[in-house]
This record gives sequence, structure tokens and C-alpha cells, in this order.
Amino acid sequence: MDTVSAEIWQSVGLTIELASLTTMILLVVGAPLAWWLARSKTVLSKAVATIIALPLVLPPTALGFCVLVLLGPNRPGGFLASFWGEHTLAFTFAGIVVGSVLSALPLVVQPIHNAFIAIGGGPLVNQRASPLYAFITIGLPLVRLEFLKAALVGFAHSIGTFGVVMMIGGNIPGRTKVLSAYVIDYVQASRWSEASWISGGMVMFAFAVIFILTFIDKRCARRGT
Repeated sequence: MDTVSAEIWQSVGLTIELASLTTMILLVVGAPLAWWLARSKTVLSKAVATIIALPLVLPPTALGFCVLVLLGPNRPGGFLASFWGEHTLAFTFAGIVVGSVLSALPLVVQPIHNAFIAIGGGPLVNQRASPLYAFITIGLPLVRLEFLKAALVGFAHSIGTFGVVMMIGGNIPGRTKVLSAYVIDYVQASRWSEASWISGGMVMFAFAVIFILTFIDKRCARRGT
């Protein structure tokens, strides 16, 4: 029993680490991407927006398989892994971070993108300001609440992710096995009590996130953002 508890807590730590790192990457990459998509009218921006939205309709296992192929040897992931002496990013923590980021990317980019569109071009009109300066000093402050909402959603989604991580990481205990995988394991083993405890904890976490988001929505409504 103590061994099982240790494994669960190890998985909790791994899941929080994955979600935290994923959220940071999503915000660093997603906010500038949302800014560009909101200001660009090119065909390229439409194609990029479509690619970003794909995880919303693709089955997680299909997305995970596609990413798994790209992370393997003789693929882009293998090339990146060669810089630290490895031959693949598949079945590694770095690999599941990549999968988690791609899976949650539309959930972070689209709300921020919509917020940038909603503020219109008026506050952003400054011929002397560079796009980067306008993004940092004007764009981000105006959408800070949506930015916070996107961070919460991205973090919560990464906490509960399973299909993509399972395909890419292989559920290796201590390395790639996230907390949600234990629910499947316990159900298959007819260990309903353990499955109920983990599922209940995740439901409470999800409730707390949604509860916080409702308050942020009210704040956004009052501020007219």
C-alpha cells in the first residue's frame, strides 16, 4: 500500500510539473501567435489558425500518434534529441511536454486571439511603435484577464490530459505516467475505491478552475474586455 501511495504521489508531482511547464510554454508561444493571427489577414495566417485548431477535432490518440512519429528517430524529434546524446524524444518527459503543448494550444491561443480582435485597432494605432513594443505595452495589458483565463484553462487541460500523453510517453512510471493514467489502471484492475479517489480529486480540481473562471468572466464583463 505504501508503494502504491508513493507511486501516486510521484505521478502527482510529474503531472503538476508537466502542466506547469506546458502552461509556461503555451503562454510564451501562444500570446505572440494570437497577436499575429489577430493582426494578419494573409492566407498563411488562416492556414496556421486551422492547424492550431486541429486538436479540437482530432481524437487525442490520433494526434498522439502523429506527434509520436515526428518525435522518433530520423525525424525532427530525433534530431533535437541528438543535441543531448539521445536518439528520440518518444517515451520521454520532453516528448509528453511537446504533446501536451500541441494538445492545449488552441485552448490558449483562441481566447487570447478573440480578445485581441475584440479590442479593435484603435488602441493599437501608433505608427512610431514597433509591433513588438505595441504587443508588450498595449496589447498584453488590455487582455490580461483573458491571458489569465487562458493560463488556467491550459493548466487544467494539461492536468487531465491522457490520450496524447499515453501515445507519446507510453505510461512509464516515474517518467511519463501521469495521474489520469492511474484511473484507467485501477478500473481495469477493478480497484474502484482508488479510481474513485483519484477521479474525485480531479473533479474537485476541475470544479475549482471553472469556479475561478466564472469570477474572471464577471470581471471581464465589468471592464468591458
